[in-house]
Amino acid sequence: MRILIRTSKWAIWARRFGSLALPLAIIPVFLHRERLITSVDFSIIEMIAMAIAALAMFLAIGAFVRLWITGDQGWSKATTGFFLSLLCLLPLAFLFLLTLRYPAVADVSSDPTNPPGIVSQVPPSGLAPVERAAIETAFPNARNRTYPIEAAEMFALVRTLVEARGWEPRAQREPQTPLAEGQINAVSMTLLGWRDEVGIRIEGDPQGSIVAMRSVSLHPGHDLGENGRRIEEFLTALDERVTVILRDVPLGPVAPTDDSEPEEVEDEGGAEG
Repeated sequence: MRILIRTSKWAIWARRFGSLALPLAIIPVFLHRERLITSVDFSIIEMIAMAIAALAMFLAIGAFVRLWITGDQGWSKATTGFFLSLLCLLPLAFLFLLTLRYPAVADVSSDPTNPPGIVSQVPPSGLAPVERAAIETAFPNARNRTYPIEAAEMFALVRTLVEARGWEPRAQREPQTPLAEGQINAVSMTLLGWRDEVGIRIEGDPQGSIVAMRSVSLHPGHDLGENGRRIEEFLTALDERVTVILRDVPLGPVAPTDDSEPEEVEDEGGAEG
């Protein structure tokens, strides 16, 4: 008499749903980055993918329990479904941790009292004092910088760093005099395809120039700390570039001091007597 060993249907469906959830979560990211789908459509598709991944994980865990009790086949299918769903849900868990770590804002500036202007039509944030304090705590290095470099040279340096990051330019205004003001506006894209606008103001100063930076999300909701981290990373890179420039500046000739004694000149003609 043959004993039929069945394959668990829970394991079969766990693998099927896991195999569906993974491409449904990854493919829209590329479409969103290339602007082939809107941000609203992207969010809806991702929510559906996460729901399917959660269902696949539930079925996989249920399959493990049933396989352990009944001795049916399907361990490999249940394991495949579990890991596919895990690949989808781990990034979601990481994003959830970011929402707990960073303040729920979408507009961060190194100069909150006078932030650089933004070209995009973004509603004013109107941050409360509590939110400003939370931003200062989360991003302590997002502060204005003062450098002993003229505004025109600093503008060129900032533009080089913006181009190196592949940000899409929106507007540029170069300072015309050492005490004039210039600004660069560009759009940065996150890993998932969200767009943020960056405004960098270079203001001439008698001692050099002052750099202020602002990063604003072009989509509503929590920015997951992206804007604040972007400002800190950019200004830190700018600090390093300025340090290299100042270190490599050759020193001028040393002027003689007043303490140097005059050389004695011998009178070849001798003294008249």
